[in-house]
Amino acid sequence: MKSKPPLIGITTAGQMDTRLFSIRGDYVEAVRLAGGLPMLLPPGEPDPAAILERIDGLIFSGGGDIDPAVYNDSSHPTVYNVDRQRDTFELALAKLVLDTDIPVLGICRGLEILVVATGGNLVQHLPDEFGDAISHRTHQSRFCEHHVQIDPDSRLAAMIGITESEIVSWHHQAVRTVPPGWRVTARASDGVIEAMEHEQHPWAIALQWHPELALQDPYQQRIFQALVETARKRTI
Repeated sequence: MKSKPPLIGITTAGQMDTRLFSIRGDYVEAVRLAGGLPMLLPPGEPDPAAILERIDGLIFSGGGDIDPAVYNDSSHPTVYNVDRQRDTFELALAKLVLDTDIPVLGICRGLEILVVATGGNLVQHLPDEFGDAISHRTHQSRFCEHHVQIDPDSRLAAMIGITESEIVSWHHQAVRTVPPGWRVTARASDGVIEAMEHEQHPWAIALQWHPELALQDPYQQRIFQALVETARKRTI
């Protein structure tokens, strides 16, 4: 008897002025290629705990900036696409999922959500503090590529099988303060934190880069394969 594919929840951008929930199709494709069944999670759900009763894995997707007021900071002029309903929903979901054994992957904004949900804060605009030796995005609407160094003793390195990688990058913010329970596992050469993993949770990985935009790279594919396989084991 063929086993059912694990159900992987993927957060989406909110409606705001468009009345349309949205997400890049790359996230869905990545989950499907890894053998999972994608389930889109629009913000506004009043009972996030009910979601966790149904899904086997969770991806916090990329998107607009988190409202700096959430981590007690004033807003930088470059902050864009703030969606307070999405912030509220995802922060609540993040706090809940880290108290379960559900595997969770944060991507770009998703990393930032996991950081802020557990007490950390953010650098709001990288060029102001890290300069422009590395372009972490070429423009608000375009991604770029750069190198990262991965901790050889990390779960991430064991998962993908390498300790250096060229990654697809599309962000202008990053972690400033690493909250308790998290360990930094990758950095760019300018010092920007590019990946973290939770030290108590069974499988919580957070990436500042976009592996879903590099599915032709087998190393990046392994991230989604590991998420889906871990989720599958929960259903056995």
